[in-house]
Order: sequence, then C-alpha cells, then structure tokens
Amino acid sequence: MASNPAVRTSEQTKQDQHTQPAGAGLVETPKSLGRAVANTIKGALGNLVEWYDVYVYTVFLKYFEGHFLSPEDKNATVVIWAVFAVTFVMRPVGSWFFGRYADRRGRRPALTLSVCIMASCSFIIGILPGREVIGGWAILALMACRLVQGFATGGEYGTSATYMSEAAVRGRRGFFSSFQCTTLVAGHVLAQSVLLIFSLTMSQEALHAWGWRVAFIIGGLLAIGVLILRRTMDESLSEEHLQATRSGEDTTAGTLGELLKHYWRPFVLVFFLTTGGTVCFYTFSVNAPSIVKATFADSPVTATVLNLVGLSFLMLIQPLGGLISDRVGRKPLYLFFGFGALAYTWVLVLVLPTVHTPILSLLIVMVGYVILTGYTSINAVVKADQFPPQVRAIGLGTGYALANSMFGGTAPMIYNLSKQHADTLWFVVYVMVIVSTTVIAALFFLKENGRLDQS
Repeated sequence: MASNPAVRTSEQTKQDQHTQPAGAGLVETPKSLGRAVANTIKGALGNLVEWYDVYVYTVFLKYFEGHFLSPEDKNATVVIWAVFAVTFVMRPVGSWFFGRYADRRGRRPALTLSVCIMASCSFIIGILPGREVIGGWAILALMACRLVQGFATGGEYGTSATYMSEAAVRGRRGFFSSFQCTTLVAGHVLAQSVLLIFSLTMSQEALHAWGWRVAFIIGGLLAIGVLILRRTMDESLSEEHLQATRSGEDTTAGTLGELLKHYWRPFVLVFFLTTGGTVCFYTFSVNAPSIVKATFADSPVTATVLNLVGLSFLMLIQPLGGLISDRVGRKPLYLFFGFGALAYTWVLVLVLPTVHTPILSLLIVMVGYVILTGYTSINAVVKADQFPPQVRAIGLGTGYALANSMFGGTAPMIYNLSKQHADTLWFVVYVMVIVSTTVIAALFFLKENGRLDQS
C-alpha cells in the first residue's frame, strides 16, 4: 500500500493541505486553460439548474398551494412552507452520501447522479395530481419529492464546490470557483424571470391552473441538457486514486471515520466559517427581497423588477470577488464580509422596511450584496482547501450542510416570527451573534492559502 501514490498517510495529506491547496498528487491538473473553462461551465450550468429547481418552489408557491391543500385551511401557507423547510433536514444526509460517493468514485459520476435525481423530481412535481384527485396523498407526494430534492441539493453543493475548486488553473482558483455561487444565485434569478414572463404572457387563472406546472417541467428539461454536458466533463480525481478505491486498496477515502478521526479540526472550522455566511445569505438574499415585496405590495411588478435587478447584481459580482481573492488572498475578503455584516445587518432589517423610494431601496439591498460577496464568492474554495482530496467532498459538504440546516434554512422562519411579534431588533441581534462566530473562526483559525496558488 505504501508504494501506491494514491494511498497516503494522514501526515502526508495534512502536509499537502497546507502546501498544495489544489490537492496535487490525487487531483488531475487541468490540461489547459480551455479545458478548465469548459469544465467550469459544465459544472456551473448543472449547479444553476439544480438551484432553479430549489427556488422555483418558493417563487411559484402561492400558485400551486391550492392544488395540494384546501383554500379553507387557515394553516395551508404554513404547511406549504414547512414542506420547503423539511428539505434542509435531508441536506446533511445528501452531503454525506454524495460526498462519500464523490471521494471514492469520482466527482463527475456524483454530479451526474445528483442532477438526474433533481430532474426526475421536478418532472414528477410538474405532473402530480392534486387533492381533488388523490386527497391527502397529494401533499404527502409533494413532500416526498421535496425531501428527495433536498437530498440531491445537499450532494450538489459540496460536490460541485469541490469539483470547481479542483478543475480551476492555479492562480485563478478563486475566480473559477466563484462561478459556483454565481450560478446558485442565477437559479433564483431564472426562477424569478420565468415568473415575470409568465405573469406578462398569461392570466393569473392560467398560472394557478397549469402555469406553475410548466415552470417545474422547465427545470426537468433543462436538467436533461445539463446531464448530457456533465457526462463530458473531465474527472478531477486522479486515476490512481480512483483505482485504489475500486480495488479496495484504499478503504478510508470518503468515510466519516477518516474525516472525524484525522480532519475533525478543519471540519469544525468549515462549520463555523459557514454559520455566519449562511444566516446572512438567507437574510440578505431571501428576507431582504421579501421586505421589498411587502414595501411595494401595491406595485408587484415594481417589486419584482427591483428584486431581479438586485439579484442579478449579486450574481454578476461573484467573479469579481473571486478575482480579488486571487490577488489579495481569501482571508481579507472573509473578514470584510464578517465585519461588514456586523455593521450593516440592522440597515437591511430595520431601515429597509421604512424606505419607499424604489432607487434608494435597491441601493440599500445592493450594498448588502457587496458585503455578502465577501463570503459567497470564495466560500467554496476556502472550504475545499481545508481538506485533502480523499475526504474533500464529504468534509466540505457535510460541514456546510449541517450549518446550513441549522442557521441558513431557519433564518426566514426566525425573521418572520420576530416580525410577527413586532420585534425584529432581536433578529438583528441573533444574526450578529451568529456572524461573530464566523468572524472569530476566520480571524484566528483560517490559514491563508489563496496566495499559495500564485507560486
């Protein structure tokens, strides 16, 4: 075993972790800049489609709610949002399963499998019979589909973040891996755009009757195209490593035992690097647009346009954040996000609801997105660099998914509860406490690997 370069001791991989962040030795170096670009595009498009399937649920929720729950049920909206929330329960499970699969069998097959699962569920939701046909089974079937999609989403994030950080060329890993979040936001933008187009081209009655089904089916069709593209991606793990796992020579790659025994410190670090970032992501990119919708409730088109412009801005500045990190390092951007979020969250939560001028409202949201980019543009590569390749997907994915489930998915619910009790100040305090954990983790425990890419 010692003679096989794909099987390395814990001390060797720890050494690689700090001297070769791209995981040289177990990871195939991109053959050219062109191949790196092609692989990034294929990985990013799959990520876009999967996140479109996530967000199309929230964007079209009010149109399909009546198909699965009785309009007379005063708790219908709460139940339909609860179905969305339960998907976060499955994300850590998906991250574990797909992380293990990706670390042992390869990034490409794991990414291909995740998009297949996501596409299948989108098609099923698009054709699901309603409560008039199958009664209470309708909402249970919807929940089952969303649980499976949550499982796939958990696998997609960690594996795509890992792949895109490995598929990039040295010196540009921040820039290339930033497209992981670019396409994540693009999924939300695409879902909002589909709603806007449908709203302008069909009646509200048609949207409620069948338009929402088309939106889900679109996600399934797009996923088929991405499936074809992903089958042509280069594999980022070396053939030596894959052969070692296939033959049983390496039995530790992608296992929780190996992760928790030898890499529990970076695992805990990734968890705390995610806590503040994920609570701010949902506060800034979900709660803030909801505030804009409520403020301009009398002009829903204005609210939709403002949110589309804001989210498009967030999407487009991700590569800029990645490029800056390649020049100055990752840690400065992480700290920019942390201290910026501590200083600015109260503006989004407490001041934004009082602003009734569209341009000023948009500017407030966009400043928040600039701060958020300090986290979103580099979080994939920062977390990938904490682990050696044989436990990278499972370590990154599960560490992120646990924090995301605990603090990200719950942020909209906690905000709405504080709003219901007319005490959103406490939500601001809550966010600041969570962000403080990320600031401490980044300030004292995050080692700077970004500039090593230049050597």
